[in-house]
Amino acid sequence: MTRIAIIGAGFGGVAVAAELLKAGFTDIVVLEKADRIGGVWRDNTYPGCACDVPAPLYSYSFAMNPSWSRRYPPHDEILAYLADVAERSGVSPLVRFGAEVTSARWTGDLWEIALAGGEGLEADVLIPAVGQLSRPSIPSLPGADTFAGVAVHTAHWTPDIPIDGSRVAVVGTGASAIQLVPAIAGQAAHIDVYQRTAPWTVPKPDRRYSRFRKSAYRRIPALMLLSRAATWGLTLVPGAALSGNRAANAFIRAYSWVQRRWQIRDPELRAKVTPDEAMGCKRLLFTNAWLPTLARPDVDLITEKIVAVTPTGIRTADGVDHPCDVLVYGTGFAATEFLVPIEVTSHDGHRLNRLADEWRDGAHAYLGLAVPGFPNMFLVYGPNTNTGNTSVIYFHEAQARWITQAVRAVEAGDILAVRPDVAATYDGEIQSRLAGSVWTTCQSWYRNATGRVVTNWPGKAKEYRRRTATLNRADFVPGGTRG
Repeated sequence: MTRIAIIGAGFGGVAVAAELLKAGFTDIVVLEKADRIGGVWRDNTYPGCACDVPAPLYSYSFAMNPSWSRRYPPHDEILAYLADVAERSGVSPLVRFGAEVTSARWTGDLWEIALAGGEGLEADVLIPAVGQLSRPSIPSLPGADTFAGVAVHTAHWTPDIPIDGSRVAVVGTGASAIQLVPAIAGQAAHIDVYQRTAPWTVPKPDRRYSRFRKSAYRRIPALMLLSRAATWGLTLVPGAALSGNRAANAFIRAYSWVQRRWQIRDPELRAKVTPDEAMGCKRLLFTNAWLPTLARPDVDLITEKIVAVTPTGIRTADGVDHPCDVLVYGTGFAATEFLVPIEVTSHDGHRLNRLADEWRDGAHAYLGLAVPGFPNMFLVYGPNTNTGNTSVIYFHEAQARWITQAVRAVEAGDILAVRPDVAATYDGEIQSRLAGSVWTTCQSWYRNATGRVVTNWPGKAKEYRRRTATLNRADFVPGGTRG
């Protein structure tokens, strides 16, 4: 019986575990370092946290949910949905909580996995599903350790953060910040928002779902498929805009311009929130409350560079000291550092290979799933599988189906090691398609230190699904079998 170890119990880990169970595999363990299922939705509990992908699409296709309260559900609903799916699909009993993986080593026959407590276990197949949004990115600011107030990253939010009546500084204007700031405005005494580059925003077509709609979904589940298809169609417009379609790009730019013109009356503030980078350098953000919140008298948008954190606040390049009691980093995640800090190695009979060395110039994987030299290891949400316009869950499900085919091959006695030439050709294609795209021409979080784009998929989601539909045994080193 094939032993399968999955690292991470977020949307990706649950997707692949559910697919493997459906295929008849039962010797599965899901190693989760936290105390409950949820991934990024477990870790992010800041006020206003919600999905920016419509609920009909931010759902598993095999577990459509008729009970969403609104088109863009809050994080507690998403977390409850994921836990419910894990329970109903049989994944929950497979999860070992408090099991933090520190290292994984391929011995030539199997994977030896070490946990933080010193325990070890073995598996025939290793499936890292830790995602791209698991490690918060906190900028190194001079004097940060001298700050006498409360400092927190949005991914480490706790209910006891003293917002009421406090002066709050929020560093960053990404997806987390544009949700947090409107949620705490009026509660905090004053908010300073520190912006490096203005994001592209468009109105968020959010709405509450009526009892009639939810009742209809329960009675006629096929209606949810229609809603999902319609939502998919809507994502094609921003997707086309980011992919270089001039008409779509012009439409989204105009839509964003109208929003700024309508919601910001002050010309000086409007100039500050007008992006000077191409669309796609930062994630396109859907919001109705962000711009009006910045126009409030108790909120200031600061575009001067931060030069230091002081015991009482933040000093900017113009020499001004801005006092604050709470310092919030809305600065996103280390999305380009895959699998860090887990040490992954493999022994090929001659020498020890380190994944960190293989990825020294940037993470890469064939189809975002398999890395040369690391047999029987299949990634979920790996390099170049992030989507800029649709639901990542669509990618998770495609990956889960491909991985299930790979595990079937392992069950038959194969050792699956992707051919280096196949992986290199694929990586060359992906990087070539990304070259000159918005993701390589901008100074953005999509690129790693060497300039490679290691996060985003360059094509349409349907292309990725097509390319991962069938595992091609010829893509792997021939003759690899377990003794």
